[in-house]
Amino acid sequence: IHLVETADLNKKEIEFILDEAKKFINFNKKRVKKSNLLEGRTVFNLFFEDSTRTRTSFEVAAKRLGADLINVAVKDSSINKGETLLDTMTTINSMNPDVLIVRHPEEGISKRISMNVDACVINAGDGSHEHPTQALLDALTIKKKFKKFENLKIAICGDILHSRVARSNIEILSTLGSNINVIGPKTLIPKDIKKKRVKIFYNMKEGLKECDIVMMLRIQKERIVGSHTPNEKEYFKKFGLDYKKLYYANKKAFVMHPGPMNRGVEIDSRLADDITRSLIQEQVTMGVAIRMACLEILINNRDSYVN
Repeated sequence: IHLVETADLNKKEIEFILDEAKKFINFNKKRVKKSNLLEGRTVFNLFFEDSTRTRTSFEVAAKRLGADLINVAVKDSSINKGETLLDTMTTINSMNPDVLIVRHPEEGISKRISMNVDACVINAGDGSHEHPTQALLDALTIKKKFKKFENLKIAICGDILHSRVARSNIEILSTLGSNINVIGPKTLIPKDIKKKRVKIFYNMKEGLKECDIVMMLRIQKERIVGSHTPNEKEYFKKFGLDYKKLYYANKKAFVMHPGPMNRGVEIDSRLADDITRSLIQEQVTMGVAIRMACLEILINNRDSYVN
C-alpha cells in the first residue's frame, strides 16, 4: 500500500483520508501531543531535495504517533560515494522499515521505489510531477473552511508548468467536484494541461472571476532550464496577487500558498499575512494532521494486507 500518485485515489478514498485527519486536528491542539498508535514502527525520512515544511511536518506527524523516525542525511549517505538510489533503498529495505517518505528531483522515482521495497512509500514530491500529501492538506484546509467541494471555483495561479503541487491539486480537487481555473503566462502553462479538467487563462482579471479560492504558486527558478525566467517586477504587475487583483474574485475569496513564498513576486506581503483572507498558516497546521492520517492509514492497511 503506497501513496505515490493522486490518480490512484478515488473520491471515496480521498474523503476517508480527510475524515481521518479531522481527529488529528483536535489531537494536535492538546497540551500533550503523544499517541502510541504507531509505537514500535519505523519511518524513514529520505529527502534528496531541500525541504522545510514537508520534512518537518512528516517528522512531527511520525513522532506524535509514537513511531521511531530516522532522518537520513542524504549528503552523508553512500549515494555520494557512487551507490545507486535503488541500491540505497534496497539496503534500507533490509532494515524492515514500515514507511519510506521520499522526496527526489526525478519524476516517477517514488513509483519505482515502491516496486522494489516491502515498506509503504509516500511520495513527498518527485520533480515537477506529484506531491500528494500537499494536495490532501490543501483539500483539508478548504473543507474546514467551506464544508464542501462541489461547485467551488478554485484558481491556481503562477508557474503551473513546473509545479507538482498544481498537478496533484488539479487531480484531487477536481475528483472532489471543484471547478479549477489555471492562470499564468503562456510560457509557464504546460501544453498537456488541456487534457485535465481545467479552464486556462492568461490574465488574472478573467481567471479570478467568481473564484472562491486563489492558490498562488512561486516561480520555480531551479527547474526552469533553457528558457527565459520572468522579470520579477513585471511578473508581479501581471500575475502577482494583491488586494486589487483579489477584488476580481468572489467578495469573500480566500488565499492559499503551499510555500515557500516569494513575497513581492507572486504574492503581496500584506495580503499573505492578512488572517481574514489568507489560509497559508492554516495549511501548515493541516499538513501535520493529514500526514498523521496518511501514516496511520498506510500502516493499518499494510497490517491487514500482510496478515
